[in-house]
Amino acid sequence: MAHAHSHTSAMDAGKASVAARTRAQAAARTGAGASNRASNRAVPPSAPRPARARRLLTPWLFLLAPLTLLVTFTYAPIANMVAYSFTDWDGVSPELHYTGAENYAELFTREDLFQVFWVSGYYLAASVIQIVAALYFATILSFSVRFRNFFKGVLFFPSLVNGVAIGFVFLYFFQDGGTFDTVLGLFGHHTDHAWLGTPVSANVSLAGVSIWRYLGMNFVLFLGAIQSVPGELYEAAELDGAGRWHQFRYIIAPGIRPVLTLTVILSVSGSLSAFEIPYIMTGGATGTETFVIQTVKLAFQFNKTGLASAAAVVLLLIILLVTWVQRRLVPDDRVDLV
Repeated sequence: MAHAHSHTSAMDAGKASVAARTRAQAAARTGAGASNRASNRAVPPSAPRPARARRLLTPWLFLLAPLTLLVTFTYAPIANMVAYSFTDWDGVSPELHYTGAENYAELFTREDLFQVFWVSGYYLAASVIQIVAALYFATILSFSVRFRNFFKGVLFFPSLVNGVAIGFVFLYFFQDGGTFDTVLGLFGHHTDHAWLGTPVSANVSLAGVSIWRYLGMNFVLFLGAIQSVPGELYEAAELDGAGRWHQFRYIIAPGIRPVLTLTVILSVSGSLSAFEIPYIMTGGATGTETFVIQTVKLAFQFNKTGLASAAAVVLLLIILLVTWVQRRLVPDDRVDLV
């Protein structure tokens, strides 16, 4: 009996010690939780941390240099141009006087200043031909064609040549008895026509040069867009018996729609602001003066920088308006062919 009593007392003592340790651990956990809650209350969750601040600041550090260049060489000159358009500044004198909207009134009331926009019609027609031709060649050369790399180089080569050099080359190409007349003579067609001597033939010739000049760039854009279309779609179309025309209509055309929209916008804006080729080849003579050539002459030949600035602002607004209308008519929706 004494042995059993001592055994029972030992068991009770062990249970008491286990219960004491359990209560101590629970108290320790409670104290740790309280201290954690106190520390959480001490540091607000919204306080910025150094790592988070660095993540927010790093992109702006990379954007600082391009944004500075953009503001300095783009937005600041545009702001100055708009300011000059309300003055009579001649571009030389340090003095200039505010004239209000007189320059804009002169632009819209003088018929000769706005007649130059008719010349842009030739370049608009040329841009349509250029886009169609570039899309045609890009579609053909996107498939397996013999010597296709050679033809790609031939089409893109004019885009690598300096525009001034192109202007001088075609100036001799279209002169009387020049290369063009010689080529026509090989086919039995002899003519003494002055290709740059009349407004219609001169503008048609200059528009043709612009087609050759910018065809390669549009060709490369279309070719890259076509090659980005998944090849599985062409294989599935061939298994279904679709020909080249159906592949173009239902796969290529929808797949390159964003690039096609961008090309149309660039072509229209380029047609309205044509300058390089007509200025080098004719200088705006024989009815080939474009709006930009006229603006340059107003500023540097007639010393009417205020009027020229107003003309440049009008051209900028017209291009923005045309771009906005195109984007509204043909929205750039996401294309999903898969």
